[in-house]
Amino acid sequence: MRIVVLGSSVYSETACAMAVRMAESGHVPVGALALRTLDRGTLLRKLGQWGVRGVARYARAKLIPHRSDGQPPVRNLYLEPELKHSGGVFRSLREVAAAYGFPILVCNDQNAPDSIAGLREWSPDLIIFTGGNILRKQLLEIPRLGVLNVHLGLLPEIRGMSSPEWSLLKHVPVGVTIHYMDAEIDTGPILQRYEFPDAARCESLSDLRNRLIAFGIEKVADVVSGLDRRTISATHQPDLDKDNQFFVMHEWLQARAAERLAKRRVATVPETVNG
Repeated sequence: MRIVVLGSSVYSETACAMAVRMAESGHVPVGALALRTLDRGTLLRKLGQWGVRGVARYARAKLIPHRSDGQPPVRNLYLEPELKHSGGVFRSLREVAAAYGFPILVCNDQNAPDSIAGLREWSPDLIIFTGGNILRKQLLEIPRLGVLNVHLGLLPEIRGMSSPEWSLLKHVPVGVTIHYMDAEIDTGPILQRYEFPDAARCESLSDLRNRLIAFGIEKVADVVSGLDRRTISATHQPDLDKDNQFFVMHEWLQARAAERLAKRRVATVPETVNG
């Protein structure tokens, strides 16, 4: 199966880990397309997800690339097993591409004519989206099977942004959905839904999100293998209100979601036996 990985940056840990996971599971990508690191849209998305302090920490990690033990820092520690190689850590898609022998294109817009031309030249069966632009119809129609996305929530109940937090507030099980993308937001056909079994072990909302990202990458490999063997097929989402879409959560609501996560953690702590 011919697979292409789309990334929000050449330094995206998620894109790097996804490409490595695909290669190690026998599906070496035929190419990767990533936005330039200083892309304005990516910066705005990261500001919405991480806040100013989080983006500043990320930028410092890239500008000061080594820890005291000589290893490059990994922002999401749950991706470190995928990113480790030859005594080091993959820091960019360029390094992953060099290690596994596939080409990489860097662009300003994944929907731009030169990006579309590059994708068509690779003739993918499947594109795996790990971040970037809102994809347009012209790109979505390129791969034979479709464009795959890992949504950090269970569809169709939780659509849109801040999915793990909204799941906690709406009393919907925390999980991931692997689905095909369409022209709307999180409404494409579903391949698999997976409830996340370790939410109660998470120490914070950021810890939960990082674990979900790693969990989703693990499950994508299973789905891709199923597609390759033709043992998995997509089902259309129930015809619910497509306007039922969540947006980036306000800090006050984030605090309430964090409280609910903390209650789950406390509930799993064994009671102390007196005497």
